[in-house]
Amino acid sequence: MLLPPAQTTRSSRQQEEQRRRRGKRVRALACVVSAGPICPAPAASTTTPISNMGAGGRMTEKEREKQEQLGRANGGAAYQRSPTDKPPFTLGQIKKAIPPHCFQRSIIKSFSYVVHDLVIVAALLYAALVWIPTLPTVLQLGAWPLYWIVQGCVMTGVWVIAHECGHHAFSDYSLLDDTVGLVLHSWLLVPYFSWKYSHRRHHSNTGSLERDEVFVPKQKEALAWYTPYIYNNPIGRLVHIVVQLTLGWPLYLALNASGRPYPRFACHFDPYGPIYNDRERAQIFISDVGVLAVSLALLKLVSSFGFWWVVRVYGVPLLIVNAWLVLITYLQHTHPALPHYDSTEWDWLRGALATMDRDYGILNRVFHNITDTHVAHHLFSTMPHYHAMEATKAIKPILGEYYQFDPTPVAKATWREAKECIYVEPEDRKGVFWYSNKF
Repeated sequence: MLLPPAQTTRSSRQQEEQRRRRGKRVRALACVVSAGPICPAPAASTTTPISNMGAGGRMTEKEREKQEQLGRANGGAAYQRSPTDKPPFTLGQIKKAIPPHCFQRSIIKSFSYVVHDLVIVAALLYAALVWIPTLPTVLQLGAWPLYWIVQGCVMTGVWVIAHECGHHAFSDYSLLDDTVGLVLHSWLLVPYFSWKYSHRRHHSNTGSLERDEVFVPKQKEALAWYTPYIYNNPIGRLVHIVVQLTLGWPLYLALNASGRPYPRFACHFDPYGPIYNDRERAQIFISDVGVLAVSLALLKLVSSFGFWWVVRVYGVPLLIVNAWLVLITYLQHTHPALPHYDSTEWDWLRGALATMDRDYGILNRVFHNITDTHVAHHLFSTMPHYHAMEATKAIKPILGEYYQFDPTPVAKATWREAKECIYVEPEDRKGVFWYSNKF
């Protein structure tokens, strides 16, 4: 039966609309099931197209095509790059979206987390000293690694609280924050004030190729000749990851490894090094005294109980703390979707947004959510961690596509980033650099 022309046109339009809706559903499903996806923050309305989400940036057709190419190049593991245009919102507008109480610091609440973590540390230490030695030898072989892993994770939470003290997020009193931070970080062999000042400069220059302080990527021409043989080789890549997790933190403190280049030798233990100015030098001495005092106490324990006793009880958990610290920081600032900027393009807000929230499962709580609220932390570093989750939910609609979150499992993400994020290079836009692994 022949339809009138009007009905034929209407039928064609309906069929086209059905095809368009099916295409949307397929694309949405692909985002959910793809390996290691990054889904941008949802907009206030679920019917808003992805290119206009929240207050986020818009993608041109050329950028959209490049995203599809990137997804195909990564075996279907599509991710959406962070926009690099100047955001259509200000820091003040982001702050207004956060409930005011999120910026309030409570001494009682902050100390409750310190006590909570230290009680668990003490209980685990008691188990290691009293309970594990009574077990049969075979069971001890399993009990000690369990102690090391759990104790290392809880001590990482203590590290995060000391980190919060360095940001003046622990209380309203700077002296109290510095006292607590100095004690906790010294116990973990961290020079508190030395790290506090270099870390503050990291927050002031995040994403800058010239002035950022940690995990500053190199450009291709600056790489050593042997780099392709390490990163393009699974065995070499694995060795690199192991060395980075075990030695990365002490090498950063002692030799500024992976840090920004300085005109002369830079070391976190050197009060007269180029990292610090004249007003900070006295506090660097205090940091050194704190680490030295703990080191002498450890030597005393070695003389009383033996070297391997100290290694079992304290040394191995500390290695796990250092490994988590390096890994958390690495994954926060290393991802194919994150840009870096040179001095012609960098500004503070875009740099602060060039960070990645991750999901560590139950460890998010153990690590006081430094893992899955890092974007909010970079925007408002004096906010206490116990308000960061609420703040993150509040700012997602404002940030739109500028907010980045990757739920990829940590082990898989570590391997992927070590494989794909080897150096940075500009693409279409001069001054904006993206990770690459092509040699």
